[in-house]
Amino acid sequence: MSIEVNGKTIELTETGYLVNHMDWNEDVARALAEIEGVELTDKHWDVINYLRDEYINNGQNQPMERVVLKDMGKRWGSKPTSKDLYQLFPLAPTKQGMKIAGLPQVRRKGGY
Repeated sequence: MSIEVNGKTIELTETGYLVNHMDWNEDVARALAEIEGVELTDKHWDVINYLRDEYINNGQNQPMERVVLKDMGKRWGSKPTSKDLYQLFPLAPTKQGMKIAGLPQVRRKGGY
């Protein structure tokens, strides 16, 4: 499975995640979001960039939803609810968000 972005073929896993997270850029994120039916806003980008930072700069950390809520609250000035994150990423913030962020699939159960 693959997608074409700016003339480059990007390989995906059978579940739609990037094979190599280094292939990611904002255009790839937009293409993945379109496949997922998500229209990216500034809040989406905040979550996506946060997830990428945690994974790349914090020992491949894939934060659970509770941690994302806490850290987005610091960034946004008021703590979002779980419902707020699901409005951004309806198929699970940490799973769908990780996919659009070009990161590996979350393997843990749950997410809160």
